[in-house]
Amino acid sequence: MNRPATPAPIRGMNDVLADDMPYWQFIEARARELFAAYGYQELRVPVVEHTELFKRSIGEFTDIVEKEMYTFTDRGGESLTLRPEATAGLVRAAITNGLLHNQRHRVWTSGPMFRYERPQKGRFRQFHQIDCEAFGYEGPDVDSEMILLSARLWRALGVSRVKLQINSLGTPQSRQAYRELLVRHFEAHPDQLDEDSRRRLGGNPLRILDSKNPAMQDLIAAAPAITDHLDPDSAAHFDGLRALLDAAGVEYTVNPRLVRGLDYYTRTVFEWTTDALGSQDAVCSGGRYDGLIAQLGGEPTPAIGWALGVERIAGLLRETGVAVPGASPDVFVVIAGAAAERRGVALVERWRDALPGIRISSQLGGGSFKTQMKRADRSGATVAVILGDAEAERGEAAVKHLRSEAAQEACAWDEVPGKIRALLARAS
Repeated sequence: MNRPATPAPIRGMNDVLADDMPYWQFIEARARELFAAYGYQELRVPVVEHTELFKRSIGEFTDIVEKEMYTFTDRGGESLTLRPEATAGLVRAAITNGLLHNQRHRVWTSGPMFRYERPQKGRFRQFHQIDCEAFGYEGPDVDSEMILLSARLWRALGVSRVKLQINSLGTPQSRQAYRELLVRHFEAHPDQLDEDSRRRLGGNPLRILDSKNPAMQDLIAAAPAITDHLDPDSAAHFDGLRALLDAAGVEYTVNPRLVRGLDYYTRTVFEWTTDALGSQDAVCSGGRYDGLIAQLGGEPTPAIGWALGVERIAGLLRETGVAVPGASPDVFVVIAGAAAERRGVALVERWRDALPGIRISSQLGGGSFKTQMKRADRSGATVAVILGDAEAERGEAAVKHLRSEAAQEACAWDEVPGKIRALLARAS
């Protein structure tokens, strides 16, 4: 009999398996703790929005809108898009739910995003982000808080191989004047422009500065620097941000070529990068978008936000050898023999009741004592609790530290939780 064909996953949309989940949970838990500590509240918004929202916010001449969005027409004839990023949806939610009338909010969200890109290491068609935004804050103090929050997150995660780049894009008005300088610069060298850059020249020439084409780097390096052409208010804002970061001891590099890939950014932009993940080096990016809310129909409201890629941070933790909790149980219970099996399940539940927060895995489905001990060792558990028929008859269990040469000790059932705590405390 022929077997049916195995269903294939969609290219660029990956399963997150059990071995990877502890890294994801670690990232999400630390982020959630920090957002709460800083006073950021969680919002959840749909993964599908009207296509026009992203065209109006991200920009029609961006790669995302031109090439990468998952867009479809629903049964009602409306053009809908799977969200390629989170900011536009959060802004739409703030406007349509009346959150911006004489109010200020600091919010965060997380979940999947979708872009039709060429899959490669660190770049997927379905990817996950953690995103935070602040609405209604005008000064550079919130810019610095956003950056300091992300810096504290790296410390909480044990990540050290990251560097911060910052820049200012000025206001739309000052950027228009700078845009004209850029156009003149690049139009003087048409033979050095690749196809993407020629297309961007008429739409958003700042995006040429973001080109990764090696053949264009000398031409880009010779272009005027935007930081030399800021309006006075934007220059003062950027100086204020730098002063706050200096006072907080945050190391950074001013990169006048950092423009970000979305049209809605104004003034401050920033990016955290790493040298541990190859070409996909950006792990957290963000900036200010003071005109976007009014552009989408809301009251003029200053705003700023950032997003980090969960897959990339999880890969960074693996690459740099950061140990995360939850990758293995703390305790593995070996249950061997008919009498032990009759008592084992209920006993393990009693021990779980007595040891909240401690991860206890028990052997199910039988197996020889030797096989089960091998499984206990392979599980990564620190402690094994052994319940055989003889122990069950005596009302005892043997408790053994699996990561040392210490001998196992027999304990009455009610004494087992205390012994486990002692051995785990010693291991930590």
